[in-house]
Order: sequence, then C-alpha cells, then structure tokens
Amino acid sequence: MAFNLNDSLNLFSKLSLRKIWNAGLVLGSYYLTRISGKPIQWGMPLSVSFEPTTSCNLRCPECPSGLRAFTRPTGMLNKDFFRQTIDELAPELLYLIFYFQGEPYLNPEFLEMVRYASQKKIYTATSTNAHYLTDENARKTVESGLDRLIISLDGTTNDVYRQYRIGGDIDKVLQGARNIVKWKKELNSKTPYVFFQFLVVKPNEHQIEEAKQLAKEIGVDDIRFKTAQIYDYEQGNPLIPTIDKYSRYALQADGTYNIKNKLSNHCWKMAHACVITWDGLVVPCCFDKDATHQLGDLKNASFREVWKSAAYNNFRTKLVASRKNIDICANCSDGTKVWGD
Repeated sequence: MAFNLNDSLNLFSKLSLRKIWNAGLVLGSYYLTRISGKPIQWGMPLSVSFEPTTSCNLRCPECPSGLRAFTRPTGMLNKDFFRQTIDELAPELLYLIFYFQGEPYLNPEFLEMVRYASQKKIYTATSTNAHYLTDENARKTVESGLDRLIISLDGTTNDVYRQYRIGGDIDKVLQGARNIVKWKKELNSKTPYVFFQFLVVKPNEHQIEEAKQLAKEIGVDDIRFKTAQIYDYEQGNPLIPTIDKYSRYALQADGTYNIKNKLSNHCWKMAHACVITWDGLVVPCCFDKDATHQLGDLKNASFREVWKSAAYNNFRTKLVASRKNIDICANCSDGTKVWGD
C-alpha cells in the first residue's frame, strides 16, 4: 500500500485541538485496557461508519445485501437524522466511513450528506461498486468534498468479475473510475483520493498483476488487495485463494481451515470506532452485518448516552474476557492493530 502525501495532509487538515485531545484519551484508554485487562473507555470515537442504505444492485455471495438475507429492517438513511447525529459527533469525529452494507449511491441524498459532513471538517470516505458513477454523478462526487473513494474492482474481465460480483458489469466499473479521474482533472481537485480495492478470491487471484496495470492505465491513485471474509470456511470453500498472503484462513493437517488471527482479548477498532445503521442502531463494528449486537438506538438516546451506556460497557467487558467467544469476532482478521503497533 503506497503512502500518499496529499491524502495524509488532507486527513491531518481535519484535526483540531479538541480532536487531538480526544484521540489521546482514546489511545490512552485502549492501552490501559490492554495492560489492565479491564475495559476502560475515555473520549468519543475517532471514526464512525454510517450506513447510507442496505440496498444493492449486485448479488455478491458473501454479503447480506447481495444475498437479500437481512433479518433486520432494510431501508435508506434519512438526511435529517444524519445531520442531527453528525452535529453531535462533529467536535471529536475525525473520520466518517460512509458505508456499511449496500451501495451508497442508491441513496438519492447520499452526496448531500457527504457535503454536509465535509463542511463540518470531517474526513469522508465511501466504497462503491461504481455502477452509478455516471459522468454527472462523478462530477457531483468531486464537488461534494468527498475525501476518499474506494472502487471495488475484483476482476479485470467480465467472466471473472461476475463470478463474485454477480449481476455486475466490469465495463461500467472502469468507466465510472475514468469519469472520476476526468472530473478531478477538470475541476483541478486533489480529492477524492481514489483507489481500486481488489477482493482476492480464488477465481480472480490470477488477475492481480493485470489489475495493477489497469489501475495505472486509468489513473487512479492506488490499488489495494484485500482478503475476503468467508462465512463457511472450516471445510474449505471455492472462494479461498491459493495464494496464502491473500487468505484469512490456514489449511490444517486434517484438511480443515482455521482463521489465522489469534484473537487477542483487545480490539483497537472497538476502542475508537463503531457503526451506525441507516435506522439509528449502534453496533460494535462492521463485522456485525445483521446488527445482532445492538448497543443502543439513536432514535431513543443521544450518541454520547449510548457510547457510555451499560450495554456498551457490558460488551467491552465480554471482549476483554474472551473475544473468541463473541460470534462477530470469530471470523475477524482486523481490530488489533493501532498506530505504532
């Protein structure tokens, strides 16, 4: 992953003394939790994921949106509710991840909400399958002030791309990327920082080098390769790549697979971030795709009340006691790394 100076400077430009102080509180409480083995939580989250919608145009096989398999309500984030929540979070919030499940561009008010958060000096990022990055939407995206745009690539030809991105069209993805690159140049804008995200699975792993070349030809800022979360991995799965560095799972002597992460009883992601669903539920992280661990409801309480609530503290206590016994943690390959680790 290449370091990008402009993107880093842009992120740092969102800092204030209050945000720096809050970051120190969060970081200090995280390390005290690791040392003491007791849940300590100071400060407010540095990063929040907000879900624009649960709807998606594709049918990806390891995604609840794609499988149409949610047990929770589905719908669209309302911009008034979003503004109310962001107004509360903005003084401490550094980073807004504007996706969870679904395709963000399906929410007709998505870019209005991005603009609102950007005006609050919050770094904004989103991830898209790029099927709706028309020339008009690409221009509006650049004009919205979006800081980071992740475009899911996952293949360089349709026969490969569609094995995972079922119902998709790689030509639309590539044209969407070209539209964004074009409007960044036309508007002389350094943002958004655009990169392809290539989810490595067995059907596409042979196209990694082609994907790198494609990123150069189109002119995106970077390309990154991501390991895939697979639900049924223990007995093997046709999606598990053969290239070990791109697999979250290790083959055992008996022919079964185990997750590589040792799941220590601490989690940086839990300490500094959370997810808010389209209808205001607060859940621990992006692995809780169906919002089974609801820690609060912003329709009934402020975010600060939820963040400091007994329900949240009980979950933190369970995590430091035995993270491997929490179902959403059992398939996690993230959460333990922090700056300087």
